[in-house]
Amino acid sequence: MTDAPLDPRERSSIIRDSLGVGVATGAYGVSFGAVSVASGLSVAQTCALSLLVFTGASQFALVGVVAAGGAPLSGALTALLLGTRNTLYGLRLAPLLAWRGARRLLGAQVLIDESTAMAITRETREAARLGFLVTGWSIFVLWNLATLVGAIAGDALGDPRRYGLDAAVGAAFLALLWPRLDRPRNRWVALAAAGVALATVPVVPAGVPVLAAAAVALLAGLLTKEPAS
Repeated sequence: MTDAPLDPRERSSIIRDSLGVGVATGAYGVSFGAVSVASGLSVAQTCALSLLVFTGASQFALVGVVAAGGAPLSGALTALLLGTRNTLYGLRLAPLLAWRGARRLLGAQVLIDESTAMAITRETREAARLGFLVTGWSIFVLWNLATLVGAIAGDALGDPRRYGLDAAVGAAFLALLWPRLDRPRNRWVALAAAGVALATVPVVPAGVPVLAAAAVALLAGLLTKEPAS
């Protein structure tokens, strides 16, 4: 990883792509806001979850447990379990971004799937930092705004899937993954991870298949002595 400066065209390209991912992902916060309030949480509690937890899978898992009649503590533990994958992201990104002190703390707040993906595909440290920050913070701002909108106007908006927001998130992930499939090894790891995720969907709680798929990639990286991402 080099510290070469970015030229204006590359900087503009990274910002454009990062904002595109941010808009596609952040807008789906409307769904969380509506689902959370429908599950019995207040608007304030819903917004606090997006502001402080800020990881979609964990947030949906928590309100899902509450909606099903489970104890809030059980929901919190489920959310914590799903959030453990962010620890793996941190191990990968710490040497890549090379931040210290307050910058590291601010970066940790937006350490999510999308910001990680937009960082590890870069050739220089400055590019990785730019992709990480623009993606992470654009999603953070839009996700929290969308959560508020969904929490207040959930009934009036109806099912967010009508607007194709769930498909937009999937499309954003596919766009992030596609450039990483340039080598046969990465394609095999992706297929294995997808197979494990699909196989575990019927038998484990929501969100766990994501962890299982991540474990496949991590194991591949350990066995081949290089990151699988």
